[in-house]
Amino acid sequence: MYQLKVILFLATTLAGLAHGAAKLNTPGSIIDPRTRYPTNVTLPTQAWPGLQSNWKVTPIDSGETSYVGTGRLKGRKALITGGDSGIGRAVAIAFAREGADVAFNYLEEEDSDAQVTIHYVKEAGRRVFPIPGDLRNESFCVHLVQQAHKSLDGIDIFVSHAGYSMEASYIGNHATDTFNQTIQTNIYAPFFLTRAIVPLLQPGSAIIFTSSDTAVAGNEMLVDYAASKAYLATFSRGLARQLWPYGIRVNAVAPGPTMTNFLTSQGETTESIKALLPGLVTGRLEQPVELAPIYVDLAEDVSSYTSGSVYGASGPSGAF
Repeated sequence: MYQLKVILFLATTLAGLAHGAAKLNTPGSIIDPRTRYPTNVTLPTQAWPGLQSNWKVTPIDSGETSYVGTGRLKGRKALITGGDSGIGRAVAIAFAREGADVAFNYLEEEDSDAQVTIHYVKEAGRRVFPIPGDLRNESFCVHLVQQAHKSLDGIDIFVSHAGYSMEASYIGNHATDTFNQTIQTNIYAPFFLTRAIVPLLQPGSAIIFTSSDTAVAGNEMLVDYAASKAYLATFSRGLARQLWPYGIRVNAVAPGPTMTNFLTSQGETTESIKALLPGLVTGRLEQPVELAPIYVDLAEDVSSYTSGSVYGASGPSGAF
């Protein structure tokens, strides 16, 4: 309990420091995107999978104090993979504050981060069902869908967000285990999950995949990751055509470099990020909460004609 209180204090305090009193979606408010977040970045050193709770210098804003909902997803039921931290947590918080109940998946070693997500979903007055497990296991993927469907009394939003990447500078030294984990997490798991969940979805349901700006731009340090994200972009477009007759919409979101614990997990350092920033028009990384409204838009009923799209979400430097 003490550990959870400390984590919640850090999440709330650091997020507040990042943007002062500015709140997303606050009626009548206007925020300058150039100055909303600091450009200085200090990354912790941590091995995969990494924890958001370890970021104690440069804060990650997943909407803990900044996202304000307006009931756009009232009564909806969402399953999110990778919902413990970063973008996944931002989506879970946004969905809950928009009125949806949430089930989310994460790895057991990410439990301290998952507890923070649980807290904020409950704080929004919504039901939350954490389901830990490794998505590389096909049987677990099926179990996850079945358990979430039972716990939520149905599912009408599925966000396939969980991913894996590890930097490798030379293909001749690229480890087979690393390649396998990337493909199993980013290609096999979304396929297994989608195959299991589609028969359970009703007309009006929405599926959202997290692709990446690297799907188009490529990345010399993440060649397998970029390829797997290109798969998700085309997979979502094909599924959109296939599932339209069933009344199910399918889209993808393609973030660029984002301030999440995913950075350190894949091998980034403070120095490598500082070298990256001058090449971005924005001069800074995007924050998870800045992506959350896109997922809300794609899940909402009013986007009834939006299907088969890959939404570029990487600022003016983006490839999409």
